[in-house]
Amino acid sequence: MARMDSTQGSNYEAWLADLDGTLYWAPGVKLAMAAELALLGAPRIRRLRQFRKEHEALRADANAPEGDPFALQLTRAASTLSVPVEELERDVREWMIRRPARYLRWFRRSRLIEEISEFRARGGRTALVSDYPAAHKLAALGLSKLFEVVVASGEERGPRRLKPNPDGYLRAAEALGVPPTRCLVIGDRLDADGAAARSAGMGFRHVG
Repeated sequence: MARMDSTQGSNYEAWLADLDGTLYWAPGVKLAMAAELALLGAPRIRRLRQFRKEHEALRADANAPEGDPFALQLTRAASTLSVPVEELERDVREWMIRRPARYLRWFRRSRLIEEISEFRARGGRTALVSDYPAAHKLAALGLSKLFEVVVASGEERGPRRLKPNPDGYLRAAEALGVPPTRCLVIGDRLDADGAAARSAGMGFRHVG
């Protein structure tokens, strides 16, 4: 269920949406992928867990270095696992990006996506801000043209820091040419999207 904060979304010039867990229902995709991993990818489970662990560690570290968070996660996880970075990246892109994409349409948040589409049709500005690569998943969801700007970790012009750092949302607002105070963040994590929105001086809509 998506709920507004005290300020209605129509009062904003731009909506900045998160991807994973926001535009689709993440538990359903995770369940499908857990079954697939158990059958076909068991040796890779430890690698993916370590990559996710590094993701959360970077997210929680207020002093994390600026740069490409996706590349830094890969480097740190590969070092811990004693595997080549290139090999780990292949597994991450295969099992966290490419394979999950086939299930995304089953779990689309259709009502929210329709709201965003209607907002843009009325002249609203739209951007997507993700802490993971987004292009493949957006294509799988059929939403590649819904957002004017995409700021995604692991892709060109991605954020330099992960949420709750506001860098990604501020970059999106700047690219749209909309002041932060006129932007509404739409996300599923209060501790990431919500905190980033507050730091950026933006409104926030929680998708639960």
